[in-house]
Amino acid sequence: MKKNKNEGIVVKVAEARSRDVGRGIARIDPVIFEKMGLMPGDTILIEGKKKTAAMVMRGYPEDEGSGLIRIDGYTRRNAGVGIDDKVTIKKVSATPATQVTFAPTQPLRLMGGEEYLKNLLEGRVITRGDVITLNVMGNTIDLIATVVKPVKDVVLITSSTEIKISEKPAKESQGISMVTYEDIGGLKEEIKKIREMVELPLRHPELFERLGIEPPKGVLLYGPPGTGKTLLAKAVANEANAHFIYLSGPEIMSKFYGQSEENLREIFKEAQDNAPSIIFIDEIDSIAPKRDEVSGEVERRVVAQLLALMDGLESRGKVVVIGATNRPNALDPALRRPGRFDREIEIGIPGKNARKEILEIHTRGVPLAENVDLEKLADMTHGYVGADLAALVKEAAMRALRRVIPEIDLEMEKIPVEILEKLQVTWEDFMDAYREMQPSTMREVLIEKPNIHWDDIGGLEQVKQELREVVEWPMKYRKLFAHMKVKIPKGILLYGPPGTGKTLLAKAVATESEANFISVKGPEFLSKWVGESEKAVREVFRKARQAAPAVIFIDEIDAIAPMRGRDIGSHVTERVVSQILTEMDGLEELHNVTVIAATNRPDILDPALLRPGRFDRIVYVPIPDKDARKEIFKIHLRGRPLAEDVDIDKLAEKTEGYTGADIEAVCNEATILALREFIQSGKNPDEPKDAKIEMKHFEEALKKVKPLSKEEREMYERMVDRFRKRE
Repeated sequence: MKKNKNEGIVVKVAEARSRDVGRGIARIDPVIFEKMGLMPGDTILIEGKKKTAAMVMRGYPEDEGSGLIRIDGYTRRNAGVGIDDKVTIKKVSATPATQVTFAPTQPLRLMGGEEYLKNLLEGRVITRGDVITLNVMGNTIDLIATVVKPVKDVVLITSSTEIKISEKPAKESQGISMVTYEDIGGLKEEIKKIREMVELPLRHPELFERLGIEPPKGVLLYGPPGTGKTLLAKAVANEANAHFIYLSGPEIMSKFYGQSEENLREIFKEAQDNAPSIIFIDEIDSIAPKRDEVSGEVERRVVAQLLALMDGLESRGKVVVIGATNRPNALDPALRRPGRFDREIEIGIPGKNARKEILEIHTRGVPLAENVDLEKLADMTHGYVGADLAALVKEAAMRALRRVIPEIDLEMEKIPVEILEKLQVTWEDFMDAYREMQPSTMREVLIEKPNIHWDDIGGLEQVKQELREVVEWPMKYRKLFAHMKVKIPKGILLYGPPGTGKTLLAKAVATESEANFISVKGPEFLSKWVGESEKAVREVFRKARQAAPAVIFIDEIDAIAPMRGRDIGSHVTERVVSQILTEMDGLEELHNVTVIAATNRPDILDPALLRPGRFDRIVYVPIPDKDARKEIFKIHLRGRPLAEDVDIDKLAEKTEGYTGADIEAVCNEATILALREFIQSGKNPDEPKDAKIEMKHFEEALKKVKPLSKEEREMYERMVDRFRKRE
C-alpha cells in the first residue's frame, strides 16, 4: 500500500467472497478505509489497465492491515486486472445518470427488459465500457454500457435514469465463457495450488528466472466426474488472461496414418505462437492410455507424440498443459512424472461446507423464497458433486417455472416482466427435486429406497435401538459424537432364524437414515472370472467411501464369507473373505461407512469377520414373543375388514414359535380364505361391503402355516449361547 502522486492509493486485488459477487461492491482493508475517510456506500474509481467504479464497503476483520481490495470477477474484468495485481483507487462522487444505453453481446429477446434491468441495477455505479453480467434462469447475458449521459467518469443509476437496450449486439462478443474463481465453490486449496503452478509462471516468468529454475509445465486434475475439473481449467485460463485451447481427447484421432500425431503437433504449435497459452486436455486417459495395455498402434504413437511434445528436445516455451481425468490409473506412467505433469491435484467430492458454497454460487441469480435453507440442503446432499448440485438447483427452478406456465401465452413474442418477477423457487421445489435426484457417484449401485419405517416392524425394540445408535445417531448428533470421541462401530451382523425380519430392518434403516444406501445380495459378488469377485467387493466399498455417509447392506453374507480352509474348489470365497476383511479394517480407513450384514447361518461365517473392528455388533433377531406377535398381527391387519369375533390377543397366544414372516403368511392366507368364501357364496363381488375376515378363517390358516420346528428353535438357542459366551 502506497500513495500515488495524484492522491490515489495502490492496493492489491483479492477475490471477493461468494455473497458479494455480482453486487458491484468493493471491500477495502479497514485501515485504508479509515485512512481515505470512506463511508459504506461511497464510490471509488478503480484504475488497472482500464477504469471502473464500485461502491465501497468496509473489509473483513481478517483483512485488516493487509492492503487488499476484494472485488469480484466482473469488476476485475472491467478494470482489466487479475488476482494479486495492483490497482489505484480514488474516492470520487458519482453523478446521477440521466440515460444509459446497454448493448448485449448476443441477440437478446426480453419484453420490458429495460425495466427489469433498471430494477436490478438501481443504486449501482458504472463507467462507460463496463460489462454487466445478468443471470437469467441459469444463463448469463453480458451487456456493455456503450452510452452514458451525462458524460462523466462515474455515474449512479437511480430510479429516474432512462435505461435502453440497443437492438444491435456489441462487437466485443467473446467466444469463451467468462468463468472466475468466485464461480467455483469449495475448492480453495485446489485453486491456490493451481494458481501458483499456472498463473505465476505465465504472468511473472522473471520470478522463476531469478530462482534459476524451470517453471512447472503441467498439472493433472483427477477426481470423480462432475467435481469441477473443466470449470477450474476455464477459470485459470480466464484469470491468467492466457490463450486457451480446449482439446477433447478423442477429437485428435484420425483414420489416416500419422494424422493423429500431426493434429497434436499443430495444437502445440498454435499454443507456442499465441503464448502465454494453456492447453486443456479433457478425458486425457482416452488419448494417453497405458501403452502395454492397448492393442492399437495409433494409440501408442499418440502417447509417444504427447510425451515428446511435453518434454522432448524442443523447448515448449510459455505453454502449460492441464490434463483432466477420472481414471488416473489408466494413464501411461511416463506422463505422470515431473517435467510432464509436475503436480497432480485431486478434485474430490465436496464436504458439507463446500456444498453450501456451491449451492450459494448456483442460486446467485435464482429468486429464492424466504423458506429456502441452503444450510439444511447442504446437510442433506451427501455424496453430491458440484454438477449434481447445479442440476438440483436447475430442477427446482424448472418446478417453479411449471407453476407459472399456465399463465403464459406461449404464442406471445415476448414474456411480460410481471410474470418474470412472479417466478420464485420455494423449499418445496427443492424437496421435490431432491426426492427425484440421485448423486451421480452412486448411480451404478443405488437402489430405490424402500418405503418401510420403524413403525412397520413389530417388536424387536432392542435391535431397532442398536441400529439407530450406529446409523442414525452419528448423523443426527455429529457434535455430540465428536465431543465424546466415540468410535462408531463399522459393522453390524444381524443373525437369527429365517423370517424374523433381518432384511426388513435393513430396509427401515435405508428409509429412516439420511445416508446413501447400497444393497448387495451375497452371491452377486461371485463371478466365474478370476479376480472379478474381489473387484466387485472393492468397487462397492469404493463407491460407498465416495458417497459417504453410506450404509452397505449385504444380505445372505454366509454365501460369500464362509469359514476359510473348507473351500476345495477355486478358493474364490476365500479371496472374497480376505477382500472384505481388508476393506472393513485394513490400511485404508472406512470413514462414515457402516456395513450391515444379515445371515441365518452365523456358525459357518469366517471367525475373522466376527471380531471388533469388523462386525463390532453381533445382534440376534429373535423369534417374536407374545407382545411382539400381537404388534405384528396389528401391522399386517391394518386397514383389513375384520369381523367382530377376531381376537388378536388370542391369535398371538396361538402362534407360539411363529416368526414375523409366518404371521404375515397367516394373515394373507386368512384373507384369501375369506375372499374364496365370499365369491363362492354367490354374492355380488362389486359390492364387497359384507366381505369380512372372521376368526374361523384364521384358525383354518393356522393349520396350513406351520411354525419353526422345535429342533430348529433349539439350534438357534444354542447358537445364541455360543455367541454370548464368546462376548
